[in-house]
Amino acid sequence: MSSIWQRVRHQFPVTENLIYLNHAAVTPLPKFTADAMAALAADACQWGSFHYDEWLQAYEDVRVSAAKLIGAHRDEIAFVKNTSEGIATVALGLDWRPGDRIVAFREEFPANYYIWDRVPGAQVTWLSVHDPLDAIDAACEGARLLAISYVNYLSGFTVDLNAIGEICRRRGVFFLVDAIQGLGALPLHVDAAHIDALAADGHKWLLGPEGCGILYVRRDRLDSIAPVEFGWTNVRHYADYASRDTTLRSDAGRYEPGTLNTIGLYGLRASLDFIKQIGLDEITPAVRALAARIESGVRAKGCEVLPTGSGIVTFRKPGADSRLIVSALRNERILTAPRQGWIRTSPHFYIAPDEIDRMLDVIP
Repeated sequence: MSSIWQRVRHQFPVTENLIYLNHAAVTPLPKFTADAMAALAADACQWGSFHYDEWLQAYEDVRVSAAKLIGAHRDEIAFVKNTSEGIATVALGLDWRPGDRIVAFREEFPANYYIWDRVPGAQVTWLSVHDPLDAIDAACEGARLLAISYVNYLSGFTVDLNAIGEICRRRGVFFLVDAIQGLGALPLHVDAAHIDALAADGHKWLLGPEGCGILYVRRDRLDSIAPVEFGWTNVRHYADYASRDTTLRSDAGRYEPGTLNTIGLYGLRASLDFIKQIGLDEITPAVRALAARIESGVRAKGCEVLPTGSGIVTFRKPGADSRLIVSALRNERILTAPRQGWIRTSPHFYIAPDEIDRMLDVIP
């Protein structure tokens, strides 16, 4: 049986131009995703909104597929522009009380960092993602919310969501997860991890376009988070333009304040369908095997490597300028990312092992 990368390679035209090791930034669009978006653009060009019923079906398809990916129900899925919007919807929609406390983490991407200092009246306990579970448990005593990334954007360090979720459940703490650096590459089940809300854009490991992501809110938490933005589609009778009833939708669609990113959702639907077709049981070990190949290769060259556990491997060569190495790789059409003095790599499952070796050959 052929390897996964050999079976899917034809769907990734970027491989004709680059060795793309930068999925933790922005994914290249697979052919099936680009084709789906191009078809919608052509349809809108030639027919306007004549096929609007097909657009509505696309929305429903994405809700169902996204829900299945994380073990949720379609009623718990809302569409957002990006992870930041999803996190902010929860952060600013909760009914905060003076003295409420938030547990957050210093190593977070700004989307899951800045917002917590803007919650009125709340205090923040800052921890490290590398702190032991006992420290997280102690910090959660009396806290209102804990927010953490599944996978750290810089190092690729992967937290134990199930263990942290159990702490939050036991302590009565709202558990919010930034899942953008794991979803599409690693398995995640919202019930097993007791996750109350989760946000992720589609433009990284989910292989989708930018500006089109999902927000999951557990059904029994919907009434505790008020919509931050309010428009015509937040309400249950949004299809009746003459209605003046502002009763919210019964599902997570209450967080969608207006017209959706239709072309983006066409693309995300195609990407989710493809991930489902391949299956995370194949994707996850393939991604981790590529990451392990990078890690062992750069260690053999004397590089320092940050702790990981995901598809991200971040390293630096003592005495060498990481920016120059990233530039040298780019000159060889190998795309990585400079991050805070480190070199961050993030290969997806369609990358060939020998492409990793070509990258390693450039490292001094």
